[in-house]
Amino acid sequence: MESHRDLLPNPPTGSADPSASLPALWGYIQPALDHILRAPAPDDSANADVPAKAPAVDVSYHMGIHTAIYNYFTAAGTATKPESPFDWTTPPAPPPGYDVYERLDAYFADAARELLAGAPRADQDQDQDQDQAHDPALVRYLVARFARYTAGAQAVHRLLNYVNRQYVKRAVDEDRGWLRADDVAGELPGGGGAVAHARAAEKMRERRAAELRRWGAEACAEAGSAHGRVVPLLSLAHRRFRTEVLEPLLAVPRGGPRGGEGAGPRGRLARVVKALLEDGGGVGDARERDALACGVAEMLRRTGVRPDHPLRRRLEKHGACA
Repeated sequence: MESHRDLLPNPPTGSADPSASLPALWGYIQPALDHILRAPAPDDSANADVPAKAPAVDVSYHMGIHTAIYNYFTAAGTATKPESPFDWTTPPAPPPGYDVYERLDAYFADAARELLAGAPRADQDQDQDQDQAHDPALVRYLVARFARYTAGAQAVHRLLNYVNRQYVKRAVDEDRGWLRADDVAGELPGGGGAVAHARAAEKMRERRAAELRRWGAEACAEAGSAHGRVVPLLSLAHRRFRTEVLEPLLAVPRGGPRGGEGAGPRGRLARVVKALLEDGGGVGDARERDALACGVAEMLRRTGVRPDHPLRRRLEKHGACA
């Protein structure tokens, strides 16, 4: 149980209104986000046993953030002018909450890049094929940091759930979510009317069911969606972990090994995992090896790395998390 001194207190705002503008709102909530998502572990080394529980904020601060978000959305909705059907020159105003959502997306991206910058680096003096494959520091770091990042993202998701209810849900209802009508447009015959509308709705249901079977869970499909598609905040955070941390580590470095007959994994993370699965990768304890392999498999799944990715297939074949 956390003591009161572990809770981040409500910062003084004086007479300022945190909901008066986006800079004022962000200045009020960012200390809470930093505390929840970025507070350092007791031991900040790569091998630290990072707790998978995010630090909390004081109840009064939690309520203050909810009130400020509510007031900001309400004021933005009131200030948005209704669109005129005869005005073809003025672009429609973004819906209330768009700016907050975009700022949160940028914040998650920055936090994820910070984690990548802190990852153990490969020794450039070693042979490229080796690339410290038998040094488990990278896998240990990623599994621990992902657990901490996810705990923080879950807390942010709950703290700012008003954004999910008022912006994300509306965007999904307006066909701006992870699965859109455009994704099935090429499968539909031309024409309009009620029959065509019903056929389009049926195709969307079929595609949704197929995608959920492919991904296993909607949150994974959301995290695997392209940038610009509106998803709940937890999936948004996981998508940024994939794009800013995992994809650079899975990418082939310039001058690195290329494909060919009998070629092994080409990305740094894939080579480290290959060594871990085949000969221990420098991890002597079998239980720790299994836990790390399972941790990597879960990390790839939850962040939306595609199910047919070679590393996911390798881990599945190995029986990680079985």
